[in-house]
Amino acid sequence: LTALKMDGLESASFVENYEEIVRALKVLYGKQILEVEKRYKFDEFHSAPLRGSDLDAKPLILLLGQYSVGKTTFIQWLLKRNFPGMRIGPEPTTDRFVAIMHGEEDQTIPGNALSVDAAQPFHGLNQFGSNFLNKFEGSQCNASILKNITIIDTPGILSGEKQRLGRSYNFTEVFEWFANRADLILILFDAHKLDISDEFREAIELMKGNDEKVRIVLNKADTVSVQQLMRVYGALNWSLGKVIHTPEVPRVYIGSYWDHPYQVEDLSKLFEIEQKDLLHDLLELPRNSSVRKSNELVKRVRLVRTHAYLISHLREKMPVLFGKESTKNDLIKNLEREYREISRISKIPLGDFPPVERMQRLLKDHDFTSFEKKSDRLLAQLDHVISYDLPRLMKLVAPKSEKVVTNPFAITPWIVTAEMKKTYDDIFYTLDPQNGRVSAEGARNILMNTGIPVPALRTIWEHVDFTKSGRLDSEEFALALLLTEIVKKGKPLPAVLPENFIPVSKRSKKKQQQRKPPQY
Repeated sequence: LTALKMDGLESASFVENYEEIVRALKVLYGKQILEVEKRYKFDEFHSAPLRGSDLDAKPLILLLGQYSVGKTTFIQWLLKRNFPGMRIGPEPTTDRFVAIMHGEEDQTIPGNALSVDAAQPFHGLNQFGSNFLNKFEGSQCNASILKNITIIDTPGILSGEKQRLGRSYNFTEVFEWFANRADLILILFDAHKLDISDEFREAIELMKGNDEKVRIVLNKADTVSVQQLMRVYGALNWSLGKVIHTPEVPRVYIGSYWDHPYQVEDLSKLFEIEQKDLLHDLLELPRNSSVRKSNELVKRVRLVRTHAYLISHLREKMPVLFGKESTKNDLIKNLEREYREISRISKIPLGDFPPVERMQRLLKDHDFTSFEKKSDRLLAQLDHVISYDLPRLMKLVAPKSEKVVTNPFAITPWIVTAEMKKTYDDIFYTLDPQNGRVSAEGARNILMNTGIPVPALRTIWEHVDFTKSGRLDSEEFALALLLTEIVKKGKPLPAVLPENFIPVSKRSKKKQQQRKPPQY
């Protein structure tokens, strides 16, 4: 196999305003959405409330395939090394879900411990109980690629009912949980085994709603001739067409993903091109992470709104005294009828409603009279989130095009944007400024809370106190907070402030004096 350079994948980075976007998502969810979820028991029907670790999580790659299709070898090829707990063989070797994560030292972490770690995004797995958590573990290793992504390896799927009955947990429900949170889902097939078992079919069908994340990998393609590969590729697409009910089959990457010479060299160029395309797909994950998180929150808010209307609608349909059980059974049996009524009255698209069969099963265990009544305030709050807050947030996510300056006398814009200034001003005005300025003591407390070393804070103060008055106006305060964020990202402070760092109103007052770079 011709070695492919994965340096680009290892150096893949998040967009510059990634932290700003994640912070905005947390604020929006905590202030506007979480209250609605709790009131209408969203977690009992769909998923647990989000935590900060869910939004901070690195992009997740989920692998799925039948046994011996090369999932573990594929991960080894990506990492360019072995990882703790890996086992490779022609027989089923992976009997558990494994989260391969970055760590300075190689170690395995039991699933029970991983699920209660506040810094990890796996707390939602507690709903599947100890039977599953005993079959879940984390594998930490110091591989460069894992600094920006996390990989989930899944148990190889066997044919027939025997394995399904032998599991002590519901595989498809667990897989659905991971699929809803994954940034990319790779389904691996062996060129010699294209059959799709019942459990494999169920897992693939659960990806409905996540179709844009799915990619197919046809592995071990160098073990067949060119003519055979053409037939295998056609048969794979035919099999997938019966399971994935979409007009087009997902992208299929053809190759042999291991560090061994090709058995059939005729298609080596094709395999290398396919591998580069796959690596490019992975390279885009960190860069597109903020887009994916925003998109997932949009989907969640739409589902929360639909759920709130449904629960309050069922509550209103219940009688006050008699016939509660028969009314409940009728509502569950004719849930699709209720969907249409809610859609007609509240103008909610039918496509926003959860699957009828699933909701019918979940509703059976609930007392409809315990449901909360309709809250016009909360529903208006969600409508505002969908109509105004989220579109405004998406402007942060959208790539910013650089403006071409054609006027040689144009003023260089200040590095602190209007959106950033508004955020900094909110903090500034909590300090009770007098005559438009905050005291040194007030500003000091805020700056110390950033955790920046005192020598760096001293340099920042010298940079931003343009009037040398020992008090900061809103522009100076905003610049100080921006410089603390630069230090947090590990970047050095400029010895002399560039022009675009200096507020426009301050540029004409006096030139900045040359200073030595800060010493750490």
